[in-house]
Amino acid sequence: MSDAYMLLSYGGPDKPSDVVPFLRNAVAGKGIPDERLEEVGEHYFLFGGKSPINELNFQLAQRIRDELAARGDHTPVIVGNRNWHPYGNEALEELYSQGARHIRAIATAAYGSYSSCRQYREDVARWLGDLEYPDLRVDKVRPFWETSGFMEAYLDVVRKAREQAAPHARVLFVTHSIPTAMDRASGRALNLTYEQQHLEVARTITRELDITDWDMTYCSRSGSPHTPWLEPDVNDHIEELAERSVSAVLIVPIGFISDHMEVIYDLDTQAKETCEALGIEHYRADTIDHSPVFVQQLADLFQGEGEISCPSTCCWASDSAPALAAI
Repeated sequence: MSDAYMLLSYGGPDKPSDVVPFLRNAVAGKGIPDERLEEVGEHYFLFGGKSPINELNFQLAQRIRDELAARGDHTPVIVGNRNWHPYGNEALEELYSQGARHIRAIATAAYGSYSSCRQYREDVARWLGDLEYPDLRVDKVRPFWETSGFMEAYLDVVRKAREQAAPHARVLFVTHSIPTAMDRASGRALNLTYEQQHLEVARTITRELDITDWDMTYCSRSGSPHTPWLEPDVNDHIEELAERSVSAVLIVPIGFISDHMEVIYDLDTQAKETCEALGIEHYRADTIDHSPVFVQQLADLFQGEGEISCPSTCCWASDSAPALAAI
């Protein structure tokens, strides 16, 4: 029985003065000058210097608390971030002071790769080492993309989006790109690579909803242009579709559970602008953090019994695969 539950996430700036310090944390050790970080952070400044991710995670945590309370479970649910307040080590310290000794953690990234899974396990190990609480245990739940609640939630939002979109809209599934070397490494313990995991979700959705015209695409590439990343980029693919006379697209962000920066900037701003410039109708399915069935699924995972934690070999990194700037 766990004493507390923790949502692990990336974190994001809350105001303009946070942007560069946040990005320093995100690229720690890479020697990137502040001038370059200010350029990289321009998309945050377009939205008032604030990422929506922290507030969205606090709201999700409250929905989970409400669901658990309805089950008679009043175990604390907190948020702990990798790169910004509330930092994970501070959250663990607070829980420990309140008497928690066994904490179950779920990362807000649903799929398995180094940056979306294993790096969070490394974060937890580092925090525990710094805190030096020998009796504190943190178990991270394995990636949840295969769970029924996750799939049911996405089937529901895609079904509703198709009712609003043009009947001829081509469905574009989108997720965060990662280096191809990291993708290859991600399948060592999970049997399916990061890319294959997303394709399984896309195929299930298209099969269940009888969708025949669809593609898997990616967004938010960062790092050296000489490092191969998963493709095609969603904007490049929209341009290719325009050449094939496709006149409408329905974007489905299956890689993101909430409307954080990759969704509101990469998909609702950049991809929409690309569509408008090419005369293509742009539609976008909702993310699933408001879905009752998804919230119930997360509550089930927090309360779950049996072996649902990450295996020790989960989501190995690759020497040639750098960590993401964001996910």
